Amino acid sequence: MRNRPPAIAFIFITLFLDILGIGLVIPVLPKLVEQFRGGDLSEASTLVGQLSAVYALMQFVFSPILGALSDQYGRRPVILLSLLGAGLDYFLMAWAPTVGWFFLGRAVSGLAGANITAATAYIADISPPEKRAANFGIIGAAFGLGFIAGPLLGGLLGEKSLRLPFIAAGCVTLANWLYGFFVLPESLGQDVRRKFSWARANPLGSFLGLTRNPVVLGLAVALFLMNLGQFGVHNTWVLYTGYRFDWKPSDVGISLAVVGITAAIVQGGLSRVIIPAMGERRALSWGFFLNGLTLVLYGLATRGWMIYAILPFGAVSGIGAQAGQGIVSRSVGPDEQGSVQGALAGLNSVAAFVAPLVATNLFGYFIGPRAPMPLPGIPFFLGAALVFAGLVVAIVTLRRVKFQV
Repeated sequence: MRNRPPAIAFIFITLFLDILGIGLVIPVLPKLVEQFRGGDLSEASTLVGQLSAVYALMQFVFSPILGALSDQYGRRPVILLSLLGAGLDYFLMAWAPTVGWFFLGRAVSGLAGANITAATAYIADISPPEKRAANFGIIGAAFGLGFIAGPLLGGLLGEKSLRLPFIAAGCVTLANWLYGFFVLPESLGQDVRRKFSWARANPLGSFLGLTRNPVVLGLAVALFLMNLGQFGVHNTWVLYTGYRFDWKPSDVGISLAVVGITAAIVQGGLSRVIIPAMGERRALSWGFFLNGLTLVLYGLATRGWMIYAILPFGAVSGIGAQAGQGIVSRSVGPDEQGSVQGALAGLNSVAAFVAPLVATNLFGYFIGPRAPMPLPGIPFFLGAALVFAGLVVAIVTLRRVKFQV
């Protein structure tokens, strides 16, 4: 196994299955929770929101821990153990007898899903510095394809049984773990490993670690602001399109599939041409700008077909996050990749926890009777403001970069 070259393809599959599992849950989890509550949709909706919060919270706590562990023990054991845990957890949720067991299952899912830290560090380990930004596009491509296949497969299997998507996800994840156990090589050499430290592994400690490097800190703030704006939109997409365009679930599913396809095309392929041609500095700036502009246009759209005209711009805007991650990765040494990626993943989890609460409440207020004026696009406008704020932070930070970007 030591003679095998490190496998980006395996990391792609791992990340794809992480997102596939999330997507599989989307169509069936609310119905399952509703069954547990005797058909009370109001109470079930509250519980679904809490389950999402538990998942995000566990990712926030464990992303830096897994990143720091991978800096000491290597990426391979962290990735494989998280895959094993995720696979077994799907079976736990498949036969969960109560909502309490579901909360336990989602907590384990969040912990296992924090393996994106070690997976991202793995990519950084095996990529030359000048190619890291492009290779990080694998993450975006895996996310895009996972969100295409997950909801579609989950909906199809869920028609037969609400438990079947969890069983399918468990089988696929355990198969991936078994494959990785035999073929996945380690990417982190013994000479660049760093001893585990709780000061870096706890979420707050990992954030404080970012302050040692002004470039990393500035870009981490910029990426956090961008994700805060994006995650709010993600969680109001179904509400907004249903209210504004009277979209049915099938319409929403098609739109999300198109989002996934365009994201996979850009971040998994075109970005490898666009980012080197533009340079990471310009790719970051233009990506953030297009991101903010796209959100404004979504919020102003008056017809459903306009969403599809705007989607390609949103897909291309993904180069901003890729370029930002590439610059961050090049700004730290090989012994810090796991910790830094863990801190970034932790910030993503904070955004995933906070943004839905803010965005959905704003949406509800501005379509309600107390609003000074109906403004259903408010989550998109707020998201755009946050992205543009992140752009300003990124532009100021890039002036400190000493290497060529």
